[in-house]
Amino acid sequence: MNGIAPRFVLFCFALLGLVTLGWVLTGQAAKPTHQRFPLPTDWTHSHLVFSQPATVEQARLIGNEPRFWQQMERRKQRLMVRDELSGASAPGFFPTAGTAQRPSAMPRDWSESLGSGGSVGAGNYPAKFSFSSTTANCTTDYVVFSTGLTGSSTQASIVAYNNLYSGCGGTVPSVYWAYNTSQILPAVPGTIKTSPILSRDGSQIAFVQTDGFGATLVLLKWKASTIESVTSPGIPAPATAALYPTCVIPCMTKFDLRDRNNVTDDTTSSVFYDYSADTAWVGDSFGYLHKFNPVFNGIPAESRPPGTWPRQVSVGLPLSSPVHDRITGNVIVGGAGDGVLYRVDSGTGIITASQQLDFGTGLVAGPVVDSTNGSVYVSASSDGSLVCSGGTTDCAAVYQLSTSFVAGDTGNKVTVGTSADPAVSPPNPLYNGAFDITYLNSTNGTGNYYVCGNTGANPILYQIQIQAGVPTGTVPVVSALTPTALSPVCSPVTDFSNPNASGGTAERLFVSVQNNGIARGCSGAGCVMSFVDTPWRPLTAYTVGQEILVFTTVNPNVLIVNVVTVAGTTAATPPTHWPNVAGTVTINGTARFMTQGVINASPLNFWVASKGYAAKNRIIDSNGNVEFVTVAGTSGSPTHPVWSTTPGTNTTDNTVTWMNLGAYAVSALRANGGSSGIIIDNAVSSGTMPGASQVYFSTLGDQLCTVGGTGGCAVQASQSALQ
Repeated sequence: MNGIAPRFVLFCFALLGLVTLGWVLTGQAAKPTHQRFPLPTDWTHSHLVFSQPATVEQARLIGNEPRFWQQMERRKQRLMVRDELSGASAPGFFPTAGTAQRPSAMPRDWSESLGSGGSVGAGNYPAKFSFSSTTANCTTDYVVFSTGLTGSSTQASIVAYNNLYSGCGGTVPSVYWAYNTSQILPAVPGTIKTSPILSRDGSQIAFVQTDGFGATLVLLKWKASTIESVTSPGIPAPATAALYPTCVIPCMTKFDLRDRNNVTDDTTSSVFYDYSADTAWVGDSFGYLHKFNPVFNGIPAESRPPGTWPRQVSVGLPLSSPVHDRITGNVIVGGAGDGVLYRVDSGTGIITASQQLDFGTGLVAGPVVDSTNGSVYVSASSDGSLVCSGGTTDCAAVYQLSTSFVAGDTGNKVTVGTSADPAVSPPNPLYNGAFDITYLNSTNGTGNYYVCGNTGANPILYQIQIQAGVPTGTVPVVSALTPTALSPVCSPVTDFSNPNASGGTAERLFVSVQNNGIARGCSGAGCVMSFVDTPWRPLTAYTVGQEILVFTTVNPNVLIVNVVTVAGTTAATPPTHWPNVAGTVTINGTARFMTQGVINASPLNFWVASKGYAAKNRIIDSNGNVEFVTVAGTSGSPTHPVWSTTPGTNTTDNTVTWMNLGAYAVSALRANGGSSGIIIDNAVSSGTMPGASQVYFSTLGDQLCTVGGTGGCAVQASQSALQ
């Protein structure tokens, strides 16, 4: 890729390198000083993000934040992608014998039972640790899943897997360790209802455990085991806080979450960890925000100075997951009970509250903070406006505020579909969205934010356009995810961009619905789906087969997929006209694009023998490519033709002529009950082993897992259709 935007990104890296050189030499910066450094990936990395700094001052401020360097490393690493079903570079689909034709969907590499009813939970995330930012390691790389089940002698409450990748030998994956964490100081049955987080070096884990009445913050030092499993977990040795730094692993300690006197509960707030300050933040069910320091690097303790911490933010109502912004010194947290967004000074505890933003389920998802631009985004299931559906219902909405918002602020609101009347039927929760790489690579907060809205009806994936840090209000529909009359809950959205995928840059969105998924292979059940959202870029070299997502000129609210049929370099400006008719050619610079059609989770039909096809009909061929009729006629029999695999080329099929329009832009995998939040391990470099760049989530419902029988499954899936 050799366009202006990529060169500018490289310039930014160079600028940052110069700016931070002095800090590195003096030990003041958080930037890694070695080629290899560990990369944890947990829920916090989708909630605290960093667009490109525009000034030296911005670079100086964010240069001391480890998550900034971790995210920069992920964005520039070359990725290995493999279709585990075919053993080839993943095209997203695979051919089958005879006339049978089916997509590989999002091929599931492995799935391990977490136990009957086991799940990380809706809106929660597993956590992945990569020992090296440049290579994959079968022994030390691991992924952690909480089970959401009460720990016992036959049921783990938390489990980790290593030997993760298809290129590893032996059993893939292997249980790295598994623990019943209920048996500690004293033994109280407990479950983990929120997301775990990792220490920077991956040697420790923190999470909140609840027994239904009270909650504890648990710190865990794990040890690899060859005998532990989900059904035969180990029990870490209990330790007091004072002895925790030197305890013999595996060991753990805990802190009761208390207000000024009584134990409080927590099932809605995950722990946020500040790597540099060794400080953790977590909310509870009575509205208190707790501060712990030290956490992993000393004798852990809760900060409880009189009159300051813990700080009651929302009176008697639960908080969602907090996010600490080191630039402003604020902890930003949503009211899961009252729908208000709060910022709390991390030193003084002074609280600033917005207006009520959510009038439905509350701000159940933690805020998404762009620390570089000083913006925070929150998702509201119901805005209380009563202006949607002709003035009969509230709207689902996304709000953007400053990280230094003032009291009573309402920020900028963008509507993302309808909500429901809370007095009649509560709306579905609205979980967090995700920025695309255009936004993250910009220096002024320009790009897109994708979210799954329409909380009162069928879930719809939307694209919110952002200009200079402010949502424009233009919200094209990417795709409906279920039939119109059905309204299951949608998951958070994850966006993944691979700048070095074989064949050229590829970017995809990942999202799930809990049931009634319309994508092929989901059979109306829970469904994980991914969508191409690679943008057009100026002065950029494109190769044949690359796909981009653009607006049609006819309707700026409709998004279409275009595939490159002639390699070349785009012009400095986009085409004046992106047609919406499939098979239409657009020339831009020396590159030639062809319209595949409107992006849609609802699948096309497969090829059928001895069938009459009219001009412009589209089908899916046995390779998973879209075929377009250029000459009408009747298909052959009894088997499909040998399809041309190159976009823009023709296949003769009896009296029908087909043109290849590229790989279908949507892939899917059935997941009973839908999925948890999705994390992606993209921190590997060229030459790593097959299967070393993956998608991880847990199902929310039981299904037959590849290992362990029926239960909620911990899943690793390939990044399907990333070339």
